[in-house]
Amino acid sequence: MIANYGYKDGSGDFFISIDTDKCDGCGDCVEQCPAGVFEMVENEFDIEDDDELAAVKPDQSRKLKYACGPCKPAAGFEKAELPCVRACEPDAIDHSW
Repeated sequence: MIANYGYKDGSGDFFISIDTDKCDGCGDCVEQCPAGVFEMVENEFDIEDDDELAAVKPDQSRKLKYACGPCKPAAGFEKAELPCVRACEPDAIDHSW
C-alpha cells in the first residue's frame, strides 16, 4: 500500500509517498532527514506484521514545501539526490517534486 503525505496548492504538489510493503522499518530516513520530517510508527497497514514503518510526522504533512525545500534538487538533478530517498535501501520513499 502507498501511504501519501502532503498537500497540493496553487504552487504545486508537495507529497511524500511511502510504500508500506517495501518499508522495512530500518529508520535510516529518520536519521538522514535534516528537517526531521519522518518518524517511526506502528505498522497499522499489515495486521500480520507488528513492526514499525516510516511515516511523515502529522505536524509536518502541511509544511513539506518548506521543510523539504532545502533538500529539493536543483533543476537537472534527480530525486535520488534527496537524503531520505538516498538513505532508503528498499526504495520505499518517493517525492512528488
